Amino acid sequence: MTSTENKYILLKGNEAIAMAAIRIGCDGYFGYPITPQSEVLETLCNEKPWETTGMVVLQAESELASINMVYAGGATGKRVMTSSSSPGVALMQEGITYMAGAEIPGVIVNVQRGGPGLGTIQPSQADYNQSTRGGGNGDYEVIVLAPASVQEMADFVETAFDLAFKYRTPVIILSDGIIGQMMEKVMLPPFKARKTAEEIATLYPWAATGRDMKRKNNIFTSLDLDQERHERHNIHLQQKYATIKEEEVRYEEIMTEDAEYLVVAFGSAARIAQKAIEDCRSEGIKVGLLRPITLWPFPTKRVAELAGQVKGILCAEINAGQMVQDIRLAVEGKTPVSHYGRMGGMVPTPEEIAEVIRKQLVQE
Repeated sequence: MTSTENKYILLKGNEAIAMAAIRIGCDGYFGYPITPQSEVLETLCNEKPWETTGMVVLQAESELASINMVYAGGATGKRVMTSSSSPGVALMQEGITYMAGAEIPGVIVNVQRGGPGLGTIQPSQADYNQSTRGGGNGDYEVIVLAPASVQEMADFVETAFDLAFKYRTPVIILSDGIIGQMMEKVMLPPFKARKTAEEIATLYPWAATGRDMKRKNNIFTSLDLDQERHERHNIHLQQKYATIKEEEVRYEEIMTEDAEYLVVAFGSAARIAQKAIEDCRSEGIKVGLLRPITLWPFPTKRVAELAGQVKGILCAEINAGQMVQDIRLAVEGKTPVSHYGRMGGMVPTPEEIAEVIRKQLVQE
């Protein structure tokens, strides 16, 4: 395995995900190739962590198999993950809602591409609703982290696992084909040992470790035919989600202190929007950027606060308009909210967004 201790190295975003997973003590990866995220599996195969850390790496027969392997591994208290792209993650929705219902931790990486359906292999952000609204059935939520750099692709792997086990919930890292394929310098996290069976049994008494034969139930299921008991379970889940919404909101602000106008964007669209607001600032237009890092829980309170400060808000996305709905709910009609997006794998330019700021925000 390549030695990269305390060094910046040049990696693709997908490669950074894989390298970080090895180093933070991930126990297993189960995935299936699909553009534009196949480098995650390829990098893991090239690095052969099963020879060094003991991490299991398996190309499953399908995305359905992958998510169910994550279900099983998470139920034993292991740090396990999968990755795919939009059509593949669509196939995983049943397994994700099963994990949410059974309170099984796990990490799912989605490197988005254009749709609907098989669509294109070009970048998109059109899985926002699928991730933040829950693409499966039932009343559940999934924590969603949106990286905007290769460094964050690496950093968010451990963050995702920490959150998954803290709350016993699936966590999605929602990237896209731009961040997954682009190359940047990145410092990888230090190596951490995988947790032993004794540590797992102590830290996660709920896990099916096979060491506690006094457990009344080693079956992890989201099925419960006792409706009153199942309602109590749903109430428990909603209380957990309320705690997450209160304690785990994350975002970044750029030049918002004196902003008269605001752009809200996530992931690669936020990088593009940042250049646009810098151009507008050079023209004397006081515009700032809010970048949600957690798409769920969404930074509703902060958006509402900034709405009271600015004259107008622009949501820039690489989709037809999905996050903009959360912005409008936060603003409650108190501030005009516009949307600009490209679809089908087309990516907006900084010049396009700057022009929308001039014409839609400032002129209004």
